[in-house]
Amino acid sequence: MKRAAFYVRVSTVDQHPETQLRELREYAKRRGLTVAREHEFVDHGFGGAKARRPALDRMLEDARRRRFDVLVVWSCDRLARSTKHFLQVIEELDSCDVQFVSLREAFDSSGALGRAFLGIVAVLGEMERALLIERVRSGMARARAEGRQIGRAKLDVDREQVIDDRRSGMSLTQVAKKHGISRASVCRLMKESSAKPDVAVPTLAGNIPEPASAAGAAQ
Repeated sequence: MKRAAFYVRVSTVDQHPETQLRELREYAKRRGLTVAREHEFVDHGFGGAKARRPALDRMLEDARRRRFDVLVVWSCDRLARSTKHFLQVIEELDSCDVQFVSLREAFDSSGALGRAFLGIVAVLGEMERALLIERVRSGMARARAEGRQIGRAKLDVDREQVIDDRRSGMSLTQVAKKHGISRASVCRLMKESSAKPDVAVPTLAGNIPEPASAAGAAQ
């Protein structure tokens, strides 16, 4: 017998989630699904535009831990109103081997149509990632052409003095205030200094003591 979970969302506190839950429980009973009380996830008074919701986050965490096999919702717009967010949630559920069912749209991801839809979701997700990468690269190229700084700007500070001050016993805050930089920058400069290999100081030939045998021969 498959383990099911419900996700229910109502936008205002005066709406009653029990209306949706009643239909979901009847569906689970007809299909022979078992639903534990802790797997009735309800977001009460949350708009669909919000990607982060307490019950939604708990539901996804339980899906990752394989605590249920089927997620049933009353309607797709209860899960998300943003197409992008909806596709992300469906893709994550599929990666966790969780079947998705929506009563109002009569959608079931386990059927042939559902599997085709999930394939389209995967393609759209991949296309969106590729477009995002392309936009970032184009923006960086344009910034370089305009002579703008890309990435973290170099610190205009006497690095050796910062390192010496810190090693002399000054606190991070004191060094940062003295040189007008952040504590994190001080830590980064110290870390970079520690990572550099020590440079061997050459010994002057005149300071090298002669071997005892050579000294005796000279006498």
